[in-house]
Amino acid sequence: MAKHSLLIAGMLGALGVFMGAFGAHALPDVLGTMGVEPAEIESRCEVFETAVKYHLYHVLALMGVGLVAQQRAGRAVNFSAFAFLLGIVFFSGCLYLLVFTGIKLLGAVVPLGGSSFIVGWAALAFSGR
Repeated sequence: MAKHSLLIAGMLGALGVFMGAFGAHALPDVLGTMGVEPAEIESRCEVFETAVKYHLYHVLALMGVGLVAQQRAGRAVNFSAFAFLLGIVFFSGCLYLLVFTGIKLLGAVVPLGGSSFIVGWAALAFSGR
């Protein structure tokens, strides 16, 4: 996994920049055409912004893991890469879906992504031992 981290980080980074631009320039209008109330649009845009921030922060982390993996591969490095990837999918991915669908139940999955981020950072720290 870690040896592919730079490729995955590059693709997810491009997606993150796209999502950020979409959120800044088109999201309010798209939500409005979907019939979302104006007060709810502002709230959903804030959630979307949080998703983009954590998405991009952890793309950088995944890129760092890829660079570390070039120097010293190991299970902790691989696990860290996998945890960051899962975190992006479950944290940011579920928040993106929540913004578009309004399904509040998706919010219950988001902490799994946050936990994956924490585990990824811990595994990365452990890999340095």
